[in-house]
Amino acid sequence: MPMHPMEKRLHQALFLQSAQRLDQCPPDEGLEVAFAGRSNAGKSSAINRLTGQRSLARTSKTPGRTQLLNFFQLDEERRLVDLPGYGYAKVSKSKRNEWQEHLDHYLSERQTLVGLVLMMDIRHPLKDFDLMMLEWSAQANMPIHILMTKADKLKFGAAKSTLLQVQKQLKEHPAPLSLQLFSATNGTGCDEAWDKLGEWLGIERLTP
Repeated sequence: MPMHPMEKRLHQALFLQSAQRLDQCPPDEGLEVAFAGRSNAGKSSAINRLTGQRSLARTSKTPGRTQLLNFFQLDEERRLVDLPGYGYAKVSKSKRNEWQEHLDHYLSERQTLVGLVLMMDIRHPLKDFDLMMLEWSAQANMPIHILMTKADKLKFGAAKSTLLQVQKQLKEHPAPLSLQLFSATNGTGCDEAWDKLGEWLGIERLTP
């Protein structure tokens, strides 16, 4: 089976730079897709699985270590952005508010941002951070694709049932959203996620 064109492109991802504030980001040109998720949602593992690289995004036993915007370059025009994780980080409230402010600036002012991938642990969906991101997506009319991560932790029937339940809860939500099951452990949902990234970044799957 031929490699998905998006998978091929993601294999070439290279760390470009980190930034704390909007003015430290790379030039606002081209196309970017950002990855967001609470600190224990398996965001780094998902990025590593999708790019086929073991340590592109650092996985840590201490959730919340990612306190910066991390940019990965696919080519001259396209980038992935790993956004700070929230929820379990042992930091002061003022520090957390500062992160939130920088994140908000990036999400609301970055012209190159074409889509947001939101990761939610399938066993703990729709927490405050997730709802905040969905709210922002609705206000900005920014497409948001939800990966319900760690799907391997549930039996397939239970995972599918949770997916349908969350779909039902979000049916009336004004955000332009889509969602799917995903597992960084066994690769469930990679094809679907690659399709979405390819659609946003202009790298379509060639249909026979």
